[in-house]
Amino acid sequence: MELRDGMFAVKLCELEHQYGLLRSRLELCQGADHEKIRHLLADVLDDYRENALLLEQSAEGCRSPAVAELAGVQRDYSKRMEELLRDRLPRLMHGEEDPQEERAEAAALFAEYAIDFAAQGVRSALLAALAAMDQQMNCEEQQGKEHPV
Repeated sequence: MELRDGMFAVKLCELEHQYGLLRSRLELCQGADHEKIRHLLADVLDDYRENALLLEQSAEGCRSPAVAELAGVQRDYSKRMEELLRDRLPRLMHGEEDPQEERAEAAALFAEYAIDFAAQGVRSALLAALAAMDQQMNCEEQQGKEHPV
């Protein structure tokens, strides 16, 4: 399979789509009332859980142990971050503020971190894609030396 011939095109479209949803939903919510935020939160949470389940099922059905291991790391990360946001972060932030305010601040800090982590994920994806292209080209060059035209 030729990596340079668009293997990543579908994944890039999905990434672009998800970024567009992130951006438009956050912009839409800037002036929204609390009920609209709650409704959108419930919809996005359902979508998040559904996609996490699909990713896990896909990884379980994969023949590659490396992909299964990466999926496990991603699943563990997601569960750990949910636990941290829900249980530990508000307790770690105890201070002079109202507990409700502390939870709100913890949630905002988590959101900022999640965006930073997503940006790092994009950089990681670029590194992985370039490394895959490099390996594919190495194979092609080696095959060209073994089978000169």
